[in-house]
Amino acid sequence: MERILADALGQDVTKLAAEEKQRLLSRLLARLAHEIRNPLSSLAIHVQLLEEDMAQADSPLKARVAGRFEIIRSELLRLENLMRQFLRLAAPSSVNLQTIDVAEIVGYVCELLRPEAAARGIELAMSVPAGFPPLTADPAQLKQALINLVINAIQAIERNGRVEVAVRADPAAGACFLQVIDNGPGVSDEKRSAIFEPFFTTKSEGSGLGLWIVQQIATAHGGLVSVENRPERGAVFSLRLPLMQGSAADSEHHG
Repeated sequence: MERILADALGQDVTKLAAEEKQRLLSRLLARLAHEIRNPLSSLAIHVQLLEEDMAQADSPLKARVAGRFEIIRSELLRLENLMRQFLRLAAPSSVNLQTIDVAEIVGYVCELLRPEAAARGIELAMSVPAGFPPLTADPAQLKQALINLVINAIQAIERNGRVEVAVRADPAAGACFLQVIDNGPGVSDEKRSAIFEPFFTTKSEGSGLGLWIVQQIATAHGGLVSVENRPERGAVFSLRLPLMQGSAADSEHHG
């Protein structure tokens, strides 16, 4: 984060408090999003006009350019989604807390991403204790956090492996742990300290925002996210959230 701010602002930010760095980064993201969205909107309009013009062209020419228009539209949509992420990150964190069924959230995420995992030869499994106590959380944000963690695991493995989404409660600590476990290459010590920084990525597929978004969501819920390497191989990303008082979970699992 410090390097990004220093490059953008042209000044040393190492002595600033963490809250001030976060505020400056939020302002930078908001400015960047607004600066880019205007030309994106203009491009989208002109692509539409070009397509209307091409509708009058002969069939062979329309066939040749149809795929190119599809790529342009897809890339414009991807940039627009990225700008929405920037604006969400720049806005003050707020959560719509509800009582949720963790098994439903985990099941939704696994079903959503199972086709992507299967296409890479990756098994995607879930393990949730039967009768797991309800959580108080923002369901949309929790889904987003888990989606980001599972996508991160899938991309880390690349092909032929296993990802498991496991949930456990620690009533003594008043915490619930949602863990994404993979058998990929793991995370090196030097990368572990920076992996949740915005725009930090080691993968060609990543934007470097996914894990930072998870961290923002965890913080907004009064929780935290961490990563550890497994002794045998791979990594475990743990999302810790407060557990509702008076809840308990038994030890039966399904998945």
